[in-house]
Amino acid sequence: MNGTDTSGLAILRPRLPSPLQEIADGRFERRGVRLLLKRDDLIHPELVGNKWRKLAPNLAMAGGRAVVTFGGAYSNHLRATAAAGRLLGLPTVGVVRGQELAGRPLNPSLARCAADGMRLHFVDRSTYRRKTEPAALAALLRSADAEDAIVVPEGGSNAEAVRGCRALGKELGEHTDVAALACGTGGTLAGLAAGLPPGRRTLGIPVLKGGFLADDIRRLQERAFGGLRGSWSLDDRFHCGGYARTTPELDSFAEDFEHRHGLPVERVYVAKMLHALLTLAEEGAFPRGTTLTAVVTGRPFP
Repeated sequence: MNGTDTSGLAILRPRLPSPLQEIADGRFERRGVRLLLKRDDLIHPELVGNKWRKLAPNLAMAGGRAVVTFGGAYSNHLRATAAAGRLLGLPTVGVVRGQELAGRPLNPSLARCAADGMRLHFVDRSTYRRKTEPAALAALLRSADAEDAIVVPEGGSNAEAVRGCRALGKELGEHTDVAALACGTGGTLAGLAAGLPPGRRTLGIPVLKGGFLADDIRRLQERAFGGLRGSWSLDDRFHCGGYARTTPELDSFAEDFEHRHGLPVERVYVAKMLHALLTLAEEGAFPRGTTLTAVVTGRPFP
């Protein structure tokens, strides 16, 4: 596998394009909004959702070398990278935020990474925050004995990943007016917006607080395409206090959505996005006649 040609990953048999499922939900229908789900959670049983789209171009560049990447104790990205390493026979190293975790039993997420062959390297939070600084990264790779590895950033969001996610917009094409998704590092949104045809727009629902994501998305698009692409916006109101935080209202909404539609709802990303879309529909944010597509980027773990 050379460059960003992902044809060598066909052995993993991804389900592409992912299915597009219409949802009959009276709460949206009363507002004149047609709701579709882009089921990226069905692309691959282990490289779920946008993890496939972001990881595939990076794995294609590995050329058999080890892959080192970064994440917190419950990182979906670490789990997906570890699974990909096992399936493709690539060594993987996961740099985990939180030195204090090194002496504790592994949680289910990190235990899955280890079972898939990922070598876990725990670092203190100060070191982790500096991981994008060249000198700090070089020192970190030396300490992890991974100096010759391919480095994939936290969340998998880099120029290669953004270009890979452009296919998501091309798959949706003329099927939608607004494509919405939950955002962590912004790479999927940056590519999705670039892939949609003119006249369509992308709506991102950040799951972290801080208001920094718009600048990150601009930088990602500039690195991937040389400039900004597509029409996109963010609504920062629905993070529920931060990453993996929740509220009784959000839990109640997710349980109700599951009951109504028989679809397991992942809580960290997907629940916040769906709850945001219902709130926005009830606020009149979408003109009557809008076809709204919610990108399902993952499913509950385990």
